[in-house]
Amino acid sequence: MIGSVRRKQRKLLAELQNRRRAEDDLLSPALRSRFDAVIDGLARASGAEIAGAMETARREYAALPLPRRNWLYSLLDLIFVVGAIAFGLRGLFFQPFRIPTGSMQPTLYGIHYQKRDGNANWGFAKLSGVLHHAVFGSADASVAVRAPGGVLSGVREVSGTVFDRTEFFIGTDRYSLPGNSRQVADYAGWTTRERWNGGETLGDGYVTLGDHLFVERFSLYLKPPVRGDIMVFNTENLMVGGTPLALSGGYYYIKRVVALPGDTVKIEGSQLWVRPAGESEFRKIQDVAPAFGKIYSGRGGYQGHAGGMGTEGFAFGEEFIVPENAYLMLGDNTRFSMDSRYFGAVPRRNLIGRAWFVFYPFSRRIGRVDRCGPVDEPTGNPGVSAFPVMAKQ
Repeated sequence: MIGSVRRKQRKLLAELQNRRRAEDDLLSPALRSRFDAVIDGLARASGAEIAGAMETARREYAALPLPRRNWLYSLLDLIFVVGAIAFGLRGLFFQPFRIPTGSMQPTLYGIHYQKRDGNANWGFAKLSGVLHHAVFGSADASVAVRAPGGVLSGVREVSGTVFDRTEFFIGTDRYSLPGNSRQVADYAGWTTRERWNGGETLGDGYVTLGDHLFVERFSLYLKPPVRGDIMVFNTENLMVGGTPLALSGGYYYIKRVVALPGDTVKIEGSQLWVRPAGESEFRKIQDVAPAFGKIYSGRGGYQGHAGGMGTEGFAFGEEFIVPENAYLMLGDNTRFSMDSRYFGAVPRRNLIGRAWFVFYPFSRRIGRVDRCGPVDEPTGNPGVSAFPVMAKQ
C-alpha cells in the first residue's frame, strides 16, 4: 500500500516538474515561485503525509494561473521540435549553398547573363514575367535606346534586394540593367560599341541567379577527396598577396580538386600536368582522371586550365609538390577564377563537403552536380566576364 502511494507521488511529481520546465520562459517570477513551492511541498512529504500532500499539490496546481494548452498548441510544439531536429540533421549532412561567382562555369553558375533565344535550358524562351522569375530566378536584361548617343561616364553600380544593377547614360538619358558593370559591359556590348542609335536594344535576355545546391558533408569522413571532386571549403588562413582571402573574397569557396597530397603539378599553356605520388612521369590531367575530359573538350565554355595567371609558381610551368594533408583546387573557368594559382594548396581541415545536388533555379544543371556534358558549341574567345557561349546555358 505504501509502495503504491509513493509511486503515485513520484508520478505526480514528475508531471509537475515537466510542466514547470516547459513553461519556464512564460512564467512571471512570482508565478514561478508559487509553482516551485507546490513542487517542493510534494517532494518533501513522506510516510503518512504523502496522501495529504498529493491532494494539496493538486489543489494548488489547479489554482495556478498557468497558460492554457490545447491540442493545437501541443501539435505545434511537436512540429517545432521535429523541425529543429530535421534542420540540425540538414546542417550536419546536407548543407545548402549558393554559387556566388562564375569561377566554376559552365559546370556551376553564379549570377550570370543568359540569352533569350537559343538557350539550352528547356522552356527558357517560352516563359515570361513572374513565372520566368520564379522558375529560372531571372530578371529581364534588355532595354531599348530612346535617343542616339554614347555611354557617358556616369556608370555606377546600385545594390538591390535580389540583383545588383548598373545605371548608366546614353546621351542624356539614364538607363538601368541588372548585373554588375563588368557583366553589363559584356552583354550590352560596351566593349565593341561606342555609340547607339535610337530604337536599338541593349541586351536580349535575362540575368539569372546563381545555382543553389546541397553540399554533402558526411562522406568526407568515410573516404578522402579524389581528383575531379567538386568541393566546398572555407578560406581560413589562406592568403593572397599578404591579405586574408576571407576578407577579400569571402569565407566559402567552391572549386574542383585537381591534385592530391604528394602529387607534383605544373601548368604549361592551358594544360595541367600531374605526376601522381609514387610515379616518375608527368601526365595530362585528363589522362589521369576522366572527370577532366570535358574541361579539355574545347566545347561549351570549357577551355582547359589557364596558366600564366596567379602568384604560385606551378601556374607558370614550375613544378610544385602538393603538401601532405592538402589539396590543389582550381575553378573550371580558370580565366575568371580565384583559386590555388593565387592562394596555394588548401589544407584538409578547411574542407566542408562535396557538392551534391543542384535544386534551384531550373536549368539543364538541376539534379546531381557535374552530370552534364558540355554544350556542343565551340568555346570561342573570352569576353569581359565570361565566354559568350556560356550565355546559352
